[in-house]
Amino acid sequence: MKCPFCRADNDRVIDSRAHQDGIAIRRRRLCQSCRRRYTTYERVEESTIKVIKKDDVRVPFDREKIKRGIERACWKRPVREEQLDEIVTKIENQICDSMESEIESRQLGEMVMEHLRVVDQIAYVRFASVYRDFTDAQDFVEELNEMLEEKPCAPR
Repeated sequence: MKCPFCRADNDRVIDSRAHQDGIAIRRRRLCQSCRRRYTTYERVEESTIKVIKKDDVRVPFDREKIKRGIERACWKRPVREEQLDEIVTKIENQICDSMESEIESRQLGEMVMEHLRVVDQIAYVRFASVYRDFTDAQDFVEELNEMLEEKPCAPR
């Protein structure tokens, strides 16, 4: 593995531990050339899950693309990086547990919204506004009314 700092291919693993519920292994490495430490992650290469887009095009499932979408929805919200990773891991696990090799983008979006709704309601509405293609303020009002009907707000 090449060091991200000096590009030397001379390192040693100084710590390994399970990460993301055993899905990955986190390794701390020490570059023998520049003596700097860095982290790598190792995960099993599984059969490729395909996402079926609205236009029926099939693309490989991209964990980072899901995370970027969630990050945009959570921008300037009190959501920790660990929570984002946890959401993506849970979604990935749900897909793998279903034993399906393909998933529709619509289903994927619904999964993201389920998890965001629990973590941060503002992030949920932001994501829903893009995912469901809100066209005006009425769409926001309808979504908020639906949320309020499901869970009454606690007094502040």
